[in-house]
Amino acid sequence: MESCGYLKFMDDNMKSSFLQSLSTMRKNRLFCDVVLLVENTEIHAHRNVLACVSPQLMELFSTDAGTLKGGPTAASDAKLPCYRLNGQITKHGLMYLVEYAYTGSLEVPDEMIRDVYLAAWQLKIDSVVKECARHLVSELEPDICIETRSLPGIERNRRFVQEVDAYIAKNFHLVSETAGFLQLPCVLIEVLYQTRQEMSLVAECSLGRLVIDWVRRQMTDQDVSVTALLERSHMLYLALDNSLQDCADLPPGQESESDLVQDYKRLVLKCPSNKKHRKALKTPGRPRMILYSRDIGDRSDATDAAATEMDWSLVGCSKLSDHSYVALVTLNGNLTRLSIQLRLNLPTTPSPINTPDVMSTSVSRDEDLDECQQPELFCEVATMSGPKCGLGVAELEGKLFVCGGYDRAECLRSVESYCPETNSWTQQSNMGEARGRVQIAVIDGTVYAVGGCNGTTELDSVEYLSKAERKWKKMCKLPLARSNAGVCALNGQIYCIGGWNGQSGIKQCDVLKPDENRWFSIAPLNTGRYQAGVTAYGGKLWVVGGSDAWNCLGSVEVYDLEANQWTLGPSLLTARRGCGLAEYNGKLYAVGGSDGTHSLNTTECYDEESKCWVAGPNLTSPRSNVSVAVVQNRLYAIGGFSGKTFLSTVEYLDGATNEWTTFVPQTSANIDSLLENSLRAALQNVRSSSSTSSSPDHLSGNGGPNESTFKPIHTALNNEYNRQQHSPKATAGGKQDILFTSAQNSAKTALLEDEQDDHDTGDLSKNTNATKTAQENSINLLQQLAANKCTEIATAGNHTS
Repeated sequence: MESCGYLKFMDDNMKSSFLQSLSTMRKNRLFCDVVLLVENTEIHAHRNVLACVSPQLMELFSTDAGTLKGGPTAASDAKLPCYRLNGQITKHGLMYLVEYAYTGSLEVPDEMIRDVYLAAWQLKIDSVVKECARHLVSELEPDICIETRSLPGIERNRRFVQEVDAYIAKNFHLVSETAGFLQLPCVLIEVLYQTRQEMSLVAECSLGRLVIDWVRRQMTDQDVSVTALLERSHMLYLALDNSLQDCADLPPGQESESDLVQDYKRLVLKCPSNKKHRKALKTPGRPRMILYSRDIGDRSDATDAAATEMDWSLVGCSKLSDHSYVALVTLNGNLTRLSIQLRLNLPTTPSPINTPDVMSTSVSRDEDLDECQQPELFCEVATMSGPKCGLGVAELEGKLFVCGGYDRAECLRSVESYCPETNSWTQQSNMGEARGRVQIAVIDGTVYAVGGCNGTTELDSVEYLSKAERKWKKMCKLPLARSNAGVCALNGQIYCIGGWNGQSGIKQCDVLKPDENRWFSIAPLNTGRYQAGVTAYGGKLWVVGGSDAWNCLGSVEVYDLEANQWTLGPSLLTARRGCGLAEYNGKLYAVGGSDGTHSLNTTECYDEESKCWVAGPNLTSPRSNVSVAVVQNRLYAIGGFSGKTFLSTVEYLDGATNEWTTFVPQTSANIDSLLENSLRAALQNVRSSSSTSSSPDHLSGNGGPNESTFKPIHTALNNEYNRQQHSPKATAGGKQDILFTSAQNSAKTALLEDEQDDHDTGDLSKNTNATKTAQENSINLLQQLAANKCTEIATAGNHTS
């Protein structure tokens, strides 16, 4: 008999009545099969219901152990399995969550939100965690924001952290006066400067980040605990590599080793936990201004790098007095206060360099100083468009050319170039094929990308980009598909050495003759290897380290072109794979890599005279699968994997200091444009203020050649000033011109100066002390705005289309 159809019925009331019935049964303890114990309270419930909303309880019930952080616990009904919940879970927090599990609704008084949040976080009820976080952000006040920021597990909700940090940064002056802030552990820091000019140019955010970098090195490299850092104050100085260093390690005999420093050294020697950190550097010979490109709270939402940044971040910073600062930071994820004091370090023996003019408190203008004492401006080296490792890099027409690479599992087609003069990246034509674990080489201005991996399989394809072409073109294929091969140019030919074919490190080596568009095989390696450093040195090919698929290699092979033969060279001090290899200043450098367990920040340098490798200066960050290239007499290390996160950062070996650094000096030629671009970018989203009564009448140039250049900056600063000023104080004493000057023959550091027209002098002399104070506050605000926006100068090095 054929079917005549079917009945379909949807009971819309079923869900609500079902939940209501379950809730009634729970309250009357009908069919309950579990008891949750918290504090001195028993909560009867049904395992199936609780497991549906809490992955943590689902896992707990699945083990059927009947315990949690304790042994079996007796309940009023001994026949039911009992689970004691400890940690951050309170009685009231758990009761609200159980009610939520049975009703699908949550109604919590404000005073109970934190308890519910902590219980939901521990039980992994993400929907409740999200809603509690949203509510906590909406109810933030200066008095409670530190408590909110200190909630356990808050780092798992990055958006929550960002919103709380943004609130703290915006209201930091108020937050820094609360009891919650003052009760945080405090690291006491003193930073020495050689001139008052340096001290006057300090940007508070940059100073805070430099101190965080120093603390991070102590805790990660030297295994110093936060407790040890809290035991005493620390006196630091700015070294030649633009990092802060402990004055206890300042080389003896320097002019900077004053009585103040010597007293500090004697104090540190009495501390049994004192360690020598590394070979210390000398102090700079000229004043320096250090600018960071990152803003407070400028973090990515979806990368491991964001989590790392949150672990070591500057949440807020403010200036307490002329030379005193306070900051809220996270040190390895723990909220901590920084108390930073700037101190003038007068040399014990007067020096002709430190002239009375430089040391005088009346110095406020760049033109009042000798040219040799003009401040040097350093910005962070601009970062790539995104994190990458296993990327191809080479020097092309004085620029750093970067191709492909991979970020986690995604292989990239993107190509970009870095200009050292402007400290900026520019996007180039994408390759025809995604290539990670790739290397490139350049011959006569033509870039060759050889092999690699597209994320699925190893490639045998080769493509090139010539000066005359705007698109990449294919050329003859490799004899064997491979990734992680070593590629370099020598005598007008491209060599492809070793690599990975999906099964093992290979021995095969090939050479491309571009004019013939053909690959030829040469003698194979003695040991098959991939992720090896490969470069030309002394007219021969050098292959350093790598992996044979099972072991990291420390062996080195050298290829003689005429004999077509590989011979063993001097072994590395440390076996490493994924290292960069390049010739720099006549020496061979092996940079970073991995020892098979950890990413390395060490480098090695081949000494031609002794025929052995010696330890070189350490990188600022561990980098495995790093790529290196020499551009304009700098050895660059680009991208890589730190052991925790993929890197978009770049550092270089400073030939003057023989140290790696992430800071690049800015020349006077491009400071104006960098400053203008950064201020425009920083203020483009600032809403126009409806009230201008509290601002000066105008921000004008000094009438010099830079007036037109800085005119947009004046407007932008004026808008920002209007937005932040809250009371009509600035115009109380009449008109005033705020001059934004950039002196010629200097590093053109932007400074705000307060000058009055001659015809206003009489009026100003009649102002009351209160009016003068108000005017000074107005000027200080403008100066602070300028300093804050100057910290964004290096963002001008971001990518241009």
